[in-house]
Amino acid sequence: MPARRAARTCALLALCLLGSAAQDFGPTRFICTSVPVDADMCGAPVAAGGAEELRSNVLQLRETVLQQKETILSQKETIRELTTKLGRCESQSTLDTAAGRKQPGSGKNTMGDLSRTPAAETLSQLGQTLQSLKTRLENLEQYSRLNSSSQTNSLKDLLQSKIDDLERQVLSRVNTLEEGKGGPRNDTEERVKIESALTSLHQRISELEKGQKDNRPGDKFQLTFPLRTNYMYAKVRKSLPEMYAFTVCMWLKASAAPGVGTPFSYAVPGQANELVLIEWGNNPMEILINDKVAKLPFVINDGKWHHICVTWTTRDGVWEAYQDGTQGGNGENLAPYHPIKPQGVLVLGQEQDTLGGGFDATQAFVGELAHFNIWDRKLTPGEVYNLATCSAKALSGNVIAWAESHIEIYGGATKWTFEACRQIN
Repeated sequence: MPARRAARTCALLALCLLGSAAQDFGPTRFICTSVPVDADMCGAPVAAGGAEELRSNVLQLRETVLQQKETILSQKETIRELTTKLGRCESQSTLDTAAGRKQPGSGKNTMGDLSRTPAAETLSQLGQTLQSLKTRLENLEQYSRLNSSSQTNSLKDLLQSKIDDLERQVLSRVNTLEEGKGGPRNDTEERVKIESALTSLHQRISELEKGQKDNRPGDKFQLTFPLRTNYMYAKVRKSLPEMYAFTVCMWLKASAAPGVGTPFSYAVPGQANELVLIEWGNNPMEILINDKVAKLPFVINDGKWHHICVTWTTRDGVWEAYQDGTQGGNGENLAPYHPIKPQGVLVLGQEQDTLGGGFDATQAFVGELAHFNIWDRKLTPGEVYNLATCSAKALSGNVIAWAESHIEIYGGATKWTFEACRQIN
């Protein structure tokens, strides 16, 4: 009786061991072999033929399980790839459907927003450029009335004719886009042609404006940045001294929405955001000092001229913001006890990621800028009001004064005559 119980126990243990070993390879299969009741499964050797058959069955089972496991892994990888491709197709289909339902003008133009196609965005920018050129031609017309010249008039008429042609090209391109006939190659070719024509127009108008430059005061000018690029900017020839307080003021006209970009940035070695004014994406306009940020209450992207000022002192980092001569906000703890460092680079129209460069088109200023002045003290509310109302008592910056000889322009930015409070809106 004990021997019989031991035989059963050994047989069960062997089967359990076999089952445990097979768990790593899939479902367990038991192989049964008939043995005499009185045989000692633990002590007596198994017949050579039976042991060989058992070993062969186990090896075959293991090989089968391994093959099935490899097949399953391969099928899983295939399923994963197909699922990924299907997801992409569904995503593209959703975007196409949404684009088809979208009505013209219903989307918001944001920097970094992909809801508008690159071609549509480019056409919008070209339209703004054409409007800017028209305004400049109107100024030239006024100038020519005061200084009659047949050559000036004939050039003006020629340029007006070219602008009309460009408007027809842009309108034609808009119609093509709406009908869905344009392709990437056609878009590129059309853009190159139009931009080439615009560059030629800029040069011709600049030649005409040189006649005005000789007769205008050094501060009666403005800068125009018609396109959002990473190469169009102006550089102030002077750097800033170390400052424990400052006031920065300027006239701005911008219609980019939302986010007018970066009217100015000042970078020093080791700190690209030493002093920056920026409105990027859906964020409000901000001023950065030593990379510390304060949000400003300015609302200026309505296509009208606005006068803005920001004052700051290192003591407690107190700041004040003025729009059109009225204080609209204030705060403190903005880079307290950190003086503005000297020997940096001051750029208009671009945000610097490196000293004097590293421009990002999405943060570029689009619009018009004039009378950029910096003082090394806080102006009083009365002094700010005098600037915004073009009072005879208005002061020029004692650190940076707005003068044509102080400004270098690059990449297609332009200068032309501007007189504050006479040409406002």
